[in-house]
Amino acid sequence: MAYTATLEEEKKEIALRYKDMLKDTYQTLSKEDKALIRKAFDLAAEAHKEQRRKTGEPYIFHPLAVAKIVANEIGLGASSIAAALLHDVVEDTDYTFTDLEQIFGNTIAKIVNGLTKISRLNKDQNISIQAENFRKMLLTLNDDVRVILIKIADRLHNMQTLDSMRSDKQVKIASETLFIYAPLAHRLGLYNIKTELEDLGLKYTEPDVYNDILAKITDSKEEQTNYIQKFTDTIKASLDKEGFTYLIKGRTKSIYSIRKKMLNQGVSFDEVYDKFAIRIIYNSTDSNEKFDAWKIYSIVTDHFNPNPKRLRDWITQPKSTGYESLHITVMGPKGKWVEVQIRSSRMDEIAEKGYAAHFKYKHGSQSESGLEDWLNKLKESLENPDVNAVDFVEQFKLNLYSKEIYVFTPNGDIKSLPKGSTAIDFAFAIHTEVGMHCRAAKVNGKLVQLSHELNSGDQVEIITSKTQKPKLAWLDIVITARAKSRIKSILKEEQKVIANEGKEVLSRKLRHLKIKFNEKTINELVNFFKLKTSFDLFYRIGNGSIDNQQLKKYASQKSNALVHFFKTKMNRVTAEESKDTALTEVSNNYDSLVFGSNDEKLNYSFAKCCTPIPGDKVFGFITINDGIKVHKNDCPNALSLQSQFAYRVISAKWIDSSQHGFKVELSLTGIDNLGLVNEVTRVISNNLHVNIHKINISGDQGYFQGQITVNVKNNKELKNVILQLKKIEGLEKVERISN
Repeated sequence: MAYTATLEEEKKEIALRYKDMLKDTYQTLSKEDKALIRKAFDLAAEAHKEQRRKTGEPYIFHPLAVAKIVANEIGLGASSIAAALLHDVVEDTDYTFTDLEQIFGNTIAKIVNGLTKISRLNKDQNISIQAENFRKMLLTLNDDVRVILIKIADRLHNMQTLDSMRSDKQVKIASETLFIYAPLAHRLGLYNIKTELEDLGLKYTEPDVYNDILAKITDSKEEQTNYIQKFTDTIKASLDKEGFTYLIKGRTKSIYSIRKKMLNQGVSFDEVYDKFAIRIIYNSTDSNEKFDAWKIYSIVTDHFNPNPKRLRDWITQPKSTGYESLHITVMGPKGKWVEVQIRSSRMDEIAEKGYAAHFKYKHGSQSESGLEDWLNKLKESLENPDVNAVDFVEQFKLNLYSKEIYVFTPNGDIKSLPKGSTAIDFAFAIHTEVGMHCRAAKVNGKLVQLSHELNSGDQVEIITSKTQKPKLAWLDIVITARAKSRIKSILKEEQKVIANEGKEVLSRKLRHLKIKFNEKTINELVNFFKLKTSFDLFYRIGNGSIDNQQLKKYASQKSNALVHFFKTKMNRVTAEESKDTALTEVSNNYDSLVFGSNDEKLNYSFAKCCTPIPGDKVFGFITINDGIKVHKNDCPNALSLQSQFAYRVISAKWIDSSQHGFKVELSLTGIDNLGLVNEVTRVISNNLHVNIHKINISGDQGYFQGQITVNVKNNKELKNVILQLKKIEGLEKVERISN
């Protein structure tokens, strides 16, 4: 709907949003705080007065919305709120950092500077812009933790208003959000924001799936409310008898997590048994908090049988994000498994707000600067800025969503590590020097291999030797970002020396072969030897992996390049002509993909990971060696490709999908009725006139399963085949198989 507000209406709306932003701030603001925020708002409103958002609204709506998220949902104080209001001023207007420093002081100017640095992307097309952007964002931790928190708030509002963007932009931004920002919000304890980012990310990357699950959740809302009431009625008397002041509420599992569970477990929406959790929030004193949690646990399990494998005690040992709660799964009313989360009002506040609440309770009235202590672990991953940006993101993401184990040192100190960590991970967690010289490890008094996977409760002793050095094989053993970055850094130093020698050697050898030593030649050599970077090339020359004979082959290939070019061109033209002829023979229409905003026809091949067919929503991905590969939008690899390598993604669409046939494999399961196979083949071949390539069905004790391969023209015809098959009595599930 077009934006049509008058200037007067806009002024009233801006004033209203400003008051709304200040109305429910988590921190208590003093008169000086409010004056600072007002000053920042006035400057931002003046600086952005000529700017508009894509919706047509005044640009100041965006900084106000970000400031509201910072103030209410993340719960930061006056400096952060002011910085959120000013976060785009230097990037988009004539104001400079010096101006902000003079008007607001060093702290706010420094935060805005950090946010501006994130926005100014490196345009180097040889790396992932998104990965480089993410690395920059993390490096600003060294400036001020609040930079990242405000950046997450900025991304949340951008996701909330993504409707006004082009569809290809929506997919790119949503993919980046799922790949980077949602895991980061999770790691920082911002669970509510993480959930909203994931759901909005799914809304734009897989809109059909999102809307389908949303509709089903809405339909089951009344049933859920009744279920929670029945559960509450059962335990209410017991809780009241013990004198608890409490609140029982339901929390629906996010759309994204339901989708994830459906994929991981291969189940339908109805088969996801824990679609919502019941939360019991009780009031307690600091001294009785833990005791009361287990008392409520006892009351709940008196009425409902617990699943002992599903007990999670995050009160005795809180997560490294500060999250505390007791999670149990019980057999609830109507014979359904239901997760029950037991937590005090303090724990609930920390779970909802993350950082701000954690420090409110831990430090009382201390300022936001206390936040910086909390991110020391994350800063450890930043000490190796030379690592490739994409590798950096992958390393860092390893620890964002990971489950934790708790391991003891010989002195009884506890260390938190991601699940799956090895003895070397533990060594680097103690200290870089211990990791570097780690020779052996003892777990619970027994000597183990360095690759030994640790479990919660293990006591680990590291044996070191001054002569020991990290080995390349260690990278396959460790899983923590800290250990990986340290090992790579040490190995890189050794490789740099060899690569520098290799560069000198290559220069001499090319001179001998009468080939110029320049950037063009180096790039050709990198491609010729199928390497990734010039560093790889120099390193292999230096250690002798690439010898004189191989360089001579390159020189010979280079001299024949012109002949090769013309041969390739002629072959390509012939192939294209025969392809066009074949399509014409099949039909007067044609089945084809076009790429980019100009609808160009380009050579492509289908990706084997998701096997697209005409009518599927797809995109093109420019590979290094295999040209354009076409992937479905919901391909398992789509999220990673769209986010890490957005500059190599090209939009694609089908035009006039008609007569050309495509093989699709379907999975069938159901009750083994007499004549079922005949009915399946009759429906497909006789009723729908679709060819069957292969059929394989087996039955056992009244249950059958099988695969059938059919030849369909497009996505629409495939959907019709599936629909008609589902109508056959005894067929319970019909699904398309992606290789």
